[in-house]
Amino acid sequence: MKATVKQRARGRSSALKLRPTPPEGAQAQVRLIARDRADEVLALGLDRPWFRDLYHFALRMPWSRFLLGVITLYAAANALFALLYLIPGDAITNAQPGSFADVFFFSIQTMATVGYGQMWPATVYGNIVVTAETAVGLIFFAVVTGLVFARFSRPTARILFSRVAVIAPHNGVPNLSVRLANQRRNQILQAEVGLALLRDEATREGETIRRFYDLKLARHHSPVFALTFTVMHQIDEDSPLYGATAASLQAQNAELVVTATGVDETMLQPVHARTSYLSHEILWDHRFVDLFGWTEDGASRNRLPAFS
Repeated sequence: MKATVKQRARGRSSALKLRPTPPEGAQAQVRLIARDRADEVLALGLDRPWFRDLYHFALRMPWSRFLLGVITLYAAANALFALLYLIPGDAITNAQPGSFADVFFFSIQTMATVGYGQMWPATVYGNIVVTAETAVGLIFFAVVTGLVFARFSRPTARILFSRVAVIAPHNGVPNLSVRLANQRRNQILQAEVGLALLRDEATREGETIRRFYDLKLARHHSPVFALTFTVMHQIDEDSPLYGATAASLQAQNAELVVTATGVDETMLQPVHARTSYLSHEILWDHRFVDLFGWTEDGASRNRLPAFS
């Protein structure tokens, strides 16, 4: 069975259908570069106060958690000020004595600067609390507005990577290949692709270290990345993969890391994407199929550009 990437003439693409599984009895390998989520690095002995990276944390969390957190903070702040209004019992005009609902909704009107006019501060204490809540509300909405804008305006690259890497002869020499595709209908300018090999090695002193090898590519740059990009590394005598086998890569906990960078022509900002392939996700004696396209009426056949 061949590993395939299919792409229509319209430019829509799909990843490899193959879903390789680790060899039976093989030890589970930890991936350095996560595919479906942001990477979480476990740091031992590092002092990281929870409040130091709140802005970065707010940009990285999913939209569902972000919106839930904003709503929770908003409700909690209004509940806190509502309790402050309840302390004297007569701080708000037209509010029923001891009614948490009345002072809570008055707090919402105050923080949002709506002010319907049915309730207002009746004492100096009430005016002081209203002044403090107004200041808190201005800061809260300013911060949330900035975070929402930053999340929306942050450029992202919708680059699709093949599910597996393949090794097959090319012009008589084994080549490692990875295929990329641009899922958007625009172009990525000055696209750069990097490929690195990670594996465990033992020093002469018997220490196990994790080594990084930059793999030389037949083509690592494309002025325009519109459809597909096939990355190829020749496994010759100068290659770190020379003489390697599927078993040796498994024993060394090998991992291939692919990075792609470029400039989004729509936003004119740098974008990047990355993925990785574990040893069992590198298929030997497999190759990607050639990419062809046809018009909808089937009258003509067009070769889709594939950079290699």
